[in-house]
Amino acid sequence: MAFPEMALTGYPVEDLALRSSFVEASRASLRALAARLAEEGLGDVPVVVGYLDRSASAQPKYGQPAGAPRNAAAVLHRGEVVLSFAKHHLPNYGVFDEFRYFVPGDTLPVVRVHGVDVALAICEDLWQDGGRVPAARSARAGLLLSVNASPYERDKDDTRLELVRKRAQEAGCTTAYLAMMGGQDDLVFDGDSIIVGADGEVVARAPQFSETCLVVDLDLPAAAADAPEGVVDDGLRIERVVLSEDPVPAYEPEHTGGYAERLDDDAEVYSALVVGLRAYVRKNGFRSVLIGLSGGIDSALVAAIACDAVGPENVYGVSMPSKYSSDHSRSDAAELARRTGLNFRTVAIEPMFDAYMGSLELTGLAEENLQSRLRGTMLMAISNQEGHIVLAPGNKSELAVGYSTLYGDSVGAYGPIKDVYKTLVFRLARWRNRAAEERGETPPIPENSISKPPSAELRPGQVDTDSLPDYPVLDAILALYVDQDKGADEIVEAGYDRELVEKTLRMVDRAEYKRRQYPPGTKISPKGFGKDRRLPITNGWREGLPPEV
Repeated sequence: MAFPEMALTGYPVEDLALRSSFVEASRASLRALAARLAEEGLGDVPVVVGYLDRSASAQPKYGQPAGAPRNAAAVLHRGEVVLSFAKHHLPNYGVFDEFRYFVPGDTLPVVRVHGVDVALAICEDLWQDGGRVPAARSARAGLLLSVNASPYERDKDDTRLELVRKRAQEAGCTTAYLAMMGGQDDLVFDGDSIIVGADGEVVARAPQFSETCLVVDLDLPAAAADAPEGVVDDGLRIERVVLSEDPVPAYEPEHTGGYAERLDDDAEVYSALVVGLRAYVRKNGFRSVLIGLSGGIDSALVAAIACDAVGPENVYGVSMPSKYSSDHSRSDAAELARRTGLNFRTVAIEPMFDAYMGSLELTGLAEENLQSRLRGTMLMAISNQEGHIVLAPGNKSELAVGYSTLYGDSVGAYGPIKDVYKTLVFRLARWRNRAAEERGETPPIPENSISKPPSAELRPGQVDTDSLPDYPVLDAILALYVDQDKGADEIVEAGYDRELVEKTLRMVDRAEYKRRQYPPGTKISPKGFGKDRRLPITNGWREGLPPEV
């Protein structure tokens, strides 16, 4: 039986890895788990579980984490920790900072179970070339088992499958890739565990975004009598533990595998957003969420995700109209509440707005932003009074170009669609309604919220295109600049107007200070705002302009 990477602590633990008390608590929990399994009659089942460890032999040196923590896994058997090992390849890109936190392992752990040699690895050990995969072949292992906490990204399931197939052929043995499911802050894990034969053919594949106990009968070769010992590939030393030599008596297999149905692209992304929000709310001890409902597409999609994540009875929506709010915005918000069954109320901000204007006499952008900040203040006040967690409805397009109001529509503890471009927001809304119709349910999002031109409604007749390019064009430019780090010239060469490109890139660069103050939100792209993309706020560099000397 195997459990994911750092299953005892959660992943990532970040600077908790540098706290010796936390490391010792992880080690103590591992020993207690081994004892509990034996006490409950499960001691004879070998269990592989990820946890946080420390190296007993690493010497303090420059550039090494204090205390030498290890991203580790252990084999538990008959009440004891019979084998432990640390991840060999440490990722240091994207959201991963493992060189900051861990020291690498230098062994190839092999556990013999019923006469079969099982080589063990942790996540990045499969994603990078060399190391434990060729070492498993050199050790003549009958099975390579990798435990993983591999965060979800769009289209990663296809990449992951090809990776496991390739590594199984390189290892020369059946390979089992165990993937975590759930959420941790802005990361979401999609499950999708895979078992592949030595020939690269898929034996079993678990469902996405569903906690699953995948049980498979495998016909594996017996360990060689002269199985290699000592140092093999990449200087890894084989560390072998024998649990049982006698083979399992022959039997008719019951669990021969299977291939769980794949989700289509929109269903996959939507599921990620639901799982990410649910995990954040529940793991942080909240019971209910609060959303400002404008009648627009963003808050409507967030509300639908929230209802699916925590149940409509735990979702509270507030319509906060001003004198610029259209009748359809008010009615669309109310219609959304009727369709979903969420809790709904209306609190007009006009009296508060008039009081501020009487004291400050604001105009222009300051007047527009005041409306948004009044709504933000109201949501936080209700949150404090009633105990709901506020959800921010901003999407990736708005965050990229700074089309939001600090301390206004950006308030909240979590941003469910923070990493979703506006064009994808529309696609997901249509998909969610379509999925409801196919199940014979009421589509949650009013058609008018999807079809009407997006608008902040902070002045008469305002629409988003007053300030921004059409979203399909904007999102295409942003994908090149934000997600792929393309420069202005490269984006122009891809077919976009230079003046529009330079204007868009300037908006992105100027908005860094806003993004730093935005709440966390579910990451679905290869490069979300946050740990993936780290730029200085104080930054004079502008794409497409000559550097100042």
